[in-house]
Amino acid sequence: MKHTIAALVENKAGVLARISMLFARRGFNIDSLAVGPTDDQTISRVTIIVDGDDYIAEQVTRQLAKLFNVLKVRNLSDNDITVRELCLIKVEVDEKKRSEVVDIAKIMGCDIVDISHTTLMIEFDDRPDRVDLLVDLLSKYNILEIARTGSIALQKGGHHLRLDD
Repeated sequence: MKHTIAALVENKAGVLARISMLFARRGFNIDSLAVGPTDDQTISRVTIIVDGDDYIAEQVTRQLAKLFNVLKVRNLSDNDITVRELCLIKVEVDEKKRSEVVDIAKIMGCDIVDISHTTLMIEFDDRPDRVDLLVDLLSKYNILEIARTGSIALQKGGHHLRLDD
């Protein structure tokens, strides 16, 4: 089972290294890791996806909370969050395949952000399972490159992860 863990951390050098070392020491695998600024320039938000049972998610959450520079940690429930991922996919196309790939992109709601005589680059942001579906649909074509951001997540409704709550 995949668990989404969000943490607020001090925006300082070495914080991400300490987080990744924690995972390495404990033998936890990171499926996805995304880090970005918040509305406060001194604080970053880290979103980590881990695969494992509830015990592993609890251990990761507790161990993260003990790290220096980690200000707040929360294990987000899948029922209460919105998750998104961004990806860029470059596909090799000829004249015949171009229209097929464009049709797939349109159906999936993608943007075509670059085109050449031999390639198309597609941009897509959606739930990770929909990104996986797009990659699967394009797999019958020659995918030259894929870049994925990793998942980001926010709790739905009035719930939020802030220092003052």
